[in-house]
Amino acid sequence: MMLLLCTVFLLAIGVVMVYSASAVLAFHEFGDWYYYLKRQFLFAVLGIVAMVFTMNVDYGAWKKHAKILLLLCFVMVALVLIPGIGVVRGGARSWLGIGSFGIQPSEFMKIGMILFLSKLLSEQQSKITLFVRGLLPPLGLVGLAFGLIMLQPDLGTGVVLVGAALLIIYASGARLLHLSYLGFAGLAGFIGLIAAAPYRLQRITAFLDPWADPLGAGYQSIQSLYAIGPGGLVGLGLGMSRQKYSYLPEPQTDFIFSIIAEELGFIGGGCVLILFMVLLWRGMRIAITAPDTFGSLLATGIVGMIAIQVIINIGVVIGMFPVTGITLPLISAGGSSLTLMLTSIGILLNISRYAR
Repeated sequence: MMLLLCTVFLLAIGVVMVYSASAVLAFHEFGDWYYYLKRQFLFAVLGIVAMVFTMNVDYGAWKKHAKILLLLCFVMVALVLIPGIGVVRGGARSWLGIGSFGIQPSEFMKIGMILFLSKLLSEQQSKITLFVRGLLPPLGLVGLAFGLIMLQPDLGTGVVLVGAALLIIYASGARLLHLSYLGFAGLAGFIGLIAAAPYRLQRITAFLDPWADPLGAGYQSIQSLYAIGPGGLVGLGLGMSRQKYSYLPEPQTDFIFSIIAEELGFIGGGCVLILFMVLLWRGMRIAITAPDTFGSLLATGIVGMIAIQVIINIGVVIGMFPVTGITLPLISAGGSSLTLMLTSIGILLNISRYAR
């Protein structure tokens, strides 16, 4: 019940704050103050329907279809890369759809990979301590998915996917020594990805000193801090943000927490963080008390996915991490991301029904 209440509260806050953060932008771009609000409400309703469905479906049923679901996810992610089929938005070819409506297959890939790894490692848990026969096969699959997502390119989604997958692999009993070796190799590869793309390198340098290029690479970080600072303890008041007037880019998506801090202050931002902490705590309890290994690993992956997104998004907003395109779960404006997040929480709620 507590998990469900936290989800509903965060979703309600998201709908209100998406309208507050986007009304001016929506009127400027579409001549409709309620454009983003209507979209958010629509996808919130679809997500709630999906959540009610998944919370009433025995989570064990997903184990039977995990392989087919992951295959479909790979097909969709591959289709995105084909010119004429994939739609480019925000500099990344990561959408399938027509006009303003579409789906983001990489979001489906996250939950598809979590389902399949939970199935695979629950059935072959005894092999996970073996490097070649146990650890490499699932890591190879994750690496393939990450590579396809990076071809879009979408580093943020790729990082969430890899992070959630590694949590599942660790929870299944993988040896820390093996994971540490792979961690160093992954760090080297990550540095290579950053060095290979000038815009990623600019984000790193802007993160270290955003005021070195205040109108370029450091602009988003500076404007985010300009939003948070004046919020003070109680904020400027709901709807009273100044930064949403075309100063802060993406105020309704990646940087919505900046607007929350500006309008609702430290108290409002703190309440949002507390709700996320309670949600993650309940999710971890579900993972610990799940009746079987599959349920435990599945809950671990879902909780890990949510936690990684929250940590990275908030970290970017307050200047702890370089800017990357990761939304705040349940709050940021979104279609595929919001619907899939609620669908995943529905699975988590179903696991909780059978918890010990």
